[in-house]
Amino acid sequence: MSFDAVDVIRTKRDKGELSDGQIDWVIDAYTRGDVADEQMSSLAMAILLNGMTRREIARWTAAMIASGERMDFAKLSRPTADKHSTGGVGDKITLPLAPLVAACGVAVPQLSGRGLGHTGGTLDKLESIPGWRAALSNAELMNQLEDVGAVICAAGDGLAPADKKLYALRDVTGTVEAIPLIASSIMSKKIAEGTGALVLDVKVGTGAFMKDLADARELAETMVALGTDAGVRTVALLTDMSTPLGLTAGNALEVRESLEVLAGGGPADVVELTVALAAEMLAAAGVTDVDPAEKLRDGSAMDVWRRMIAAQDGDPDADLPVAPEQHVVKAEQSGVLSRLDALAVGVAAWRLGAGRARKEDPVSPVAGIELHAKPGDEVTAGQPLLTLHTDDASRFDRALESLADAVDIGTAYEKQPLIIDRVTA
Repeated sequence: MSFDAVDVIRTKRDKGELSDGQIDWVIDAYTRGDVADEQMSSLAMAILLNGMTRREIARWTAAMIASGERMDFAKLSRPTADKHSTGGVGDKITLPLAPLVAACGVAVPQLSGRGLGHTGGTLDKLESIPGWRAALSNAELMNQLEDVGAVICAAGDGLAPADKKLYALRDVTGTVEAIPLIASSIMSKKIAEGTGALVLDVKVGTGAFMKDLADARELAETMVALGTDAGVRTVALLTDMSTPLGLTAGNALEVRESLEVLAGGGPADVVELTVALAAEMLAAAGVTDVDPAEKLRDGSAMDVWRRMIAAQDGDPDADLPVAPEQHVVKAEQSGVLSRLDALAVGVAAWRLGAGRARKEDPVSPVAGIELHAKPGDEVTAGQPLLTLHTDDASRFDRALESLADAVDIGTAYEKQPLIIDRVTA
């Protein structure tokens, strides 16, 4: 049966359901270049405005998977589990999590991405380690998984190439927020990746793409259903992103903090979420007799980290780069820090050079923000609240603009749970 791009667009524009044939055709034709960017942009906007049924989303995801290759970890000597975060500020959890889960006996094929806008990218953080490389061949990935147990690397071009094209298009057409497209984008790559179990960290709050709890829950439920239907054991945690995670936002700064966690210390919220996600990954992979918190305490996770970094040509003993320019933001009054806005901190770190506006932009390894207090802490007037780090002092003014309304100091603070809810099939 032949299809036409305009007819597909009209179907969704008029609130109709796309048939399996329409979906298969439009994804394949767009990947091959037979459907133009402006036509796919129109369809993406129609999906944003009118939504998709569970059947449509599942078929759209399957079509994107079918556009490329699928990986198979069946020959590994241990089970596999992966984690995906929908992105936030100071979200360095993957760095301690992957070696921690590997230290517990489960292999972690963590195919990660780069930061865009105010959200940080795992690969950008790791590239602040001298020598470390993100690009691995499939053979290198498989060998490292068997030998070390953990890989954090870039996804190859062969996995869901349809998503790569559509992701870039959504970013410049105001359709990033479409829940069916977010869910299918994430899950097409994760299912094609071939992991046996998947834990999703769905962020909600000012620093997340999902600002509203109901939207975050809908996204989590949609992704869990997609994974489950594809035979991947999938669970999601809804976690707070109204305040930055940990005490740093930026590339080398976050690596340094992750090393503190692997050494048995680090901020309590980073440790809490790392251990909680590790426990979920282990349970989904069928490993229930290992305590991940103990593997942080006894140095096992740090041992895997060092081997993982070295396997990708990084130097685990090298000094991390330090910003030549720093600026301290001080508390204007005494009291209890009642709010520190994650989005404002993320935008400020981006403006300091830690992030990018376009995918091809370079990032600074040293840029970012160090937090000296978190909501709930008592502060005194004149006390340092934030230290801004950059290699270009001319960036301070715009970063400070974004922080102008980021902080509230009052008399009380009501602590919010970091882990809001758990979503299963």
